[in-house]
Amino acid sequence: MVCAWNSSWGNKGVSMKNSVEVKNISFSYGKTEILNDLSLNIKEGEFMVLLGPSGCGKTTLLNCIAGLLDLTDGQIWIEDDNVTWKEPKDRHIGMVFQSYALYPSMTVEKNLSFGLRMMGTAKDLINEKIKKAANLLQINELLKRKPSQLSGGQRQRVAIGRALVRNAKVFLFDEPLSNLDAKLRAELRYEIKKLHRDLSNTMIYVTHDQIEAMTLADRISVMKDGLIQQLDTPKQIYNKPANLFVAGFIGSPSMNFLKAKFDKSSQNIIVGKKQIDISKYENINNLMNDQEVVFGIRPENINIEQNENSIQCKVELVEPMGADTLVWTSVEGNPISIRLEGSSNFNLNDEISISFDINKSSIFDSKSEERI
Repeated sequence: MVCAWNSSWGNKGVSMKNSVEVKNISFSYGKTEILNDLSLNIKEGEFMVLLGPSGCGKTTLLNCIAGLLDLTDGQIWIEDDNVTWKEPKDRHIGMVFQSYALYPSMTVEKNLSFGLRMMGTAKDLINEKIKKAANLLQINELLKRKPSQLSGGQRQRVAIGRALVRNAKVFLFDEPLSNLDAKLRAELRYEIKKLHRDLSNTMIYVTHDQIEAMTLADRISVMKDGLIQQLDTPKQIYNKPANLFVAGFIGSPSMNFLKAKFDKSSQNIIVGKKQIDISKYENINNLMNDQEVVFGIRPENINIEQNENSIQCKVELVEPMGADTLVWTSVEGNPISIRLEGSSNFNLNDEISISFDINKSSIFDSKSEERI
């Protein structure tokens, strides 16, 4: 077991042992089914992100793990302990909420120690744990202040500290950065990543923000309608999305999509009157002649260049973004975004030739929407 107050806080990496096991759980609000026969194993020391749009079931899943909601069916195990019907306080978890949930009349120090005092923890041990958490989160100078005297970022640090002082086996984060501005979100994201590195505890993090998911996670569970659409590393999910939903949800701007039909004899896909050579696609042998598909390509995998396979089009919009420039065009009525260097210089109505890096493309079946 790796806990927050282990004498050795170095990052030991992710073990092969399961820290949290979600076994065939279901949950309903009345007749409305939110989760149905969902299973998920999270390794000891892993940073797992539950990612998806509002209403996909990610927060419900987190609350089931925390014991804040009672399952309709299934089991939750934490560190080989069946906690399905245990109270949250008996699950060895530390939880950080979106709303901070600090007591306004208490100082930071009192907020940090409240749970420990309720458990009858010795005063010397409380002081030791508060000192460690304050040093780790750099909030030493805030201990005598009240929440009203803190910024949003400082309040969230205190909320994280309150979870840290517990001997938690698993830390649960429910969209902890969503109330912060972009600059603070980036700073706290870095702090949480560093915290995981230093503690090596299992962390489960709910967000709808794909940037948070991609930068924080060891693995991401992409959810939709109470189901896990894909469970994999950020790199794999970005480069090889399992289906159209994952492909469109991950990435900003999202993946470009072209409706097409596959011509087996030429090994081309036909988009309207245009043809694109996909002979280098890794799974081309799984395509059938005349199969209707959706061709997906990331904005950074489109090149502006003239060659035998390039397609002629016009610049319709230019978005300078500092380090990058987005150039928008269209192919047979399908909008296309192209990510270029910030120094790129294009104007409206410029004629350009574009080509696609087929090795980095994705092809989906139009009917099943699954990756081919």
